[in-house]
Amino acid sequence: MKYQTKGTCSTSIDVEVEDGIIKFVQFYGGCNGNLQGISHLVEGMKIDDAISKLKGIRCGFKPTSCPDQLARALEEIKNGNQ
Repeated sequence: MKYQTKGTCSTSIDVEVEDGIIKFVQFYGGCNGNLQGISHLVEGMKIDDAISKLKGIRCGFKPTSCPDQLARALEEIKNGNQ
């Protein structure tokens, strides 16, 4: 799934989930090193665990962040909105 982010420096996220497990994450744009780290940390994680850890994280005064946008993408996948 390619998810178009909203309100962040990253512009989109590629996410692959198989049987409820995150297989691949790649952010486009944003803070490259940090986003690579997040991607590697969540790969192999259950989708629900990643959502619970990432949802609601804010970036400065913004109402969202790249991790929060990943949680939103994962929620769409979980709800079948891919």
